Amino acid sequence: MLSTMILRQKLLRHGPVVVTCGAPAALATPVPIWLRAAAAGPDSIEDAAFAAAAALTALDAVVRRKERWAGAWRQRLALAAAAATAKRAGRVEDEAALRDALLLTRPGDDVGPAGGMLLAWRTLASRPVATLVSEAVLVDVAADLGSALDVGAAGQIGDEIQAIAGAVGNAVAGAVDAMAVLERHHSRATRELGPWLADAVLADRLGWTHAVPLFGLHPVAGGRRSPHAERESGQASRQRIWAAYAQAALQAMDLAAELGRRADRLLAVAPKLRAKGADTVVEKLLSDDAIVASSKIAGMSDRGLRRLFDRLIELGAVRELSGRPTFRIYGL
Repeated sequence: MLSTMILRQKLLRHGPVVVTCGAPAALATPVPIWLRAAAAGPDSIEDAAFAAAAALTALDAVVRRKERWAGAWRQRLALAAAAATAKRAGRVEDEAALRDALLLTRPGDDVGPAGGMLLAWRTLASRPVATLVSEAVLVDVAADLGSALDVGAAGQIGDEIQAIAGAVGNAVAGAVDAMAVLERHHSRATRELGPWLADAVLADRLGWTHAVPLFGLHPVAGGRRSPHAERESGQASRQRIWAAYAQAALQAMDLAAELGRRADRLLAVAPKLRAKGADTVVEKLLSDDAIVASSKIAGMSDRGLRRLFDRLIELGAVRELSGRPTFRIYGL
């Protein structure tokens, strides 16, 4: 059937479904209208598989452009995934509170349980994919997500995932298999670590150098221990996961289109900036979610940095994200 054909790994790697109508890459939203409709509410497992394959194929094209703002894009998605993770855990912290926990805490200080969730997803978005499913990373990430994982179990999980890495199958199936491995070895960690691990394995299957937070964005993520999982069949579970990936991929592409436009504006005004260290600030804005006004930039005083941000806001190149008169935070 057509959905099975599209789900083939080779097609996911090399056959992007992209509609750009000739517009510049940063300004186009590469999502056909029919794909949005298909992802919104698939009626069957076949429809969900088709939507996931098509959406991930389109997202693959965005990832492979390797835009200068890709770091900011992945970290903004990491923030959204952390907020969704916190909500699933019954916590009240939203994106703004999580950003504060990270940026307004001194290096080495405890960022709290919710801040740990953000650190986990930032690790996914920043480290090379090849390093993600290693003992040290899995142990650290599980701890950040509030679930202890010993080195022995982490090693077994990593070994089993590596063993199935070359198996024939589509990328989403590989992500589901990774969650099943985690469930066998540490069922209590599946709810928190499962979506993170699924995204790491998906990125590896697709041949990406850095993972894009996706499954963690969805409110029904959380592996077999989610509230839905107790009442659904295996087929229903797969349909739920495929639908989640389809919707998350479209969400990621929408954000890419928005940040691409904002990055184009920043790069257009960058030559007008005369402050020493301005180039460093521009690169930091393109590579991360946000910067605090008190960031240490070589050759630039605190006052100079604040004046630079005021200038960038005046030029429409950045936004102040906190809404506060003090302890301000800036980003695309």
